[in-house]
Amino acid sequence: MRLFGKHSQGVDAEKAAKREGTETDIEKGNVELVESVNEELDDDTESEQVYTCSDCGVTLPLKEMKKNLYVCPKCGKHTKISARRRMAGLADPGTFRKIRFTIPFHNPLDYPEYEEKITGLKTKTGLDEGVLSGVCEIEGYKAVVAVMAPEFLMGSMGVAVGEMITKTFEVAEKQELPVIIFTASGGARMQEGILSLMQMAKTSAAVQRFSENGGLYISVLTHPTTGGVSASFATLADITIAEPGALIGFAGPRVIEQTIGQKLPKGFQRAEYLEEHGFVDGIVSRLEMRDQLAQLLRLHEKRRKSWLR
Repeated sequence: MRLFGKHSQGVDAEKAAKREGTETDIEKGNVELVESVNEELDDDTESEQVYTCSDCGVTLPLKEMKKNLYVCPKCGKHTKISARRRMAGLADPGTFRKIRFTIPFHNPLDYPEYEEKITGLKTKTGLDEGVLSGVCEIEGYKAVVAVMAPEFLMGSMGVAVGEMITKTFEVAEKQELPVIIFTASGGARMQEGILSLMQMAKTSAAVQRFSENGGLYISVLTHPTTGGVSASFATLADITIAEPGALIGFAGPRVIEQTIGQKLPKGFQRAEYLEEHGFVDGIVSRLEMRDQLAQLLRLHEKRRKSWLR
């Protein structure tokens, strides 16, 4: 796997002319970069709540877990973190600008109460859909970052999520910025049937176009990254990183065992097993993720400047 995106020394004239003659979704207004509002992430009730680690059994105030990015300070277990909190812990203060997408609601199967569920989740999470995407700086290095939201229907990928991921790459290409995506998903969204599966091809094509035009794409696989997301854009990056202990695979281990009638190897589909077998480039703690990503962006920027000389 390449350490850096394939960057062209010069832009092909024919491709450039084609791009110049095509009105993009950004120009049409379907994608809008907006200044970030004050994202209030604090919850006053957290000071009264406690967290008990399911691995080591330690109990501590939830506010301490928040300060530690929801990583157990005793055993290092990485627990669930919302998209907004992850973004707040990653971006330099005051630099995040959210990408606002104009995507109509889709319910192709007339799934009962689906629209009500989506509306409720938008209110509860403060998100437009299962992805939070925007432009920000990480230790001074600018990038387009998308974070999948496990709190929004398990980060499942339907038409809206597929469109948001695709437009994220288009915004990055237009602004000539690297892309970083944090994946967390249960797979395709069953409420949207075959249209949800089509997003695998759509997002994969978006990655391919971005790569062909010299973009750097870094994928961070978090727990869980499964189903159609793991079989598409999540595993097509130039650099693939995983959080410790993350479950990464297509079907779940129990489904596989029931299908083949055999026990799977210990740790199968976990980040450590996949690193050992060359599926991911490295495992990085959430507490070190910001620094590691900044180093990668710094190296990329240094190399990119050398190309432009």
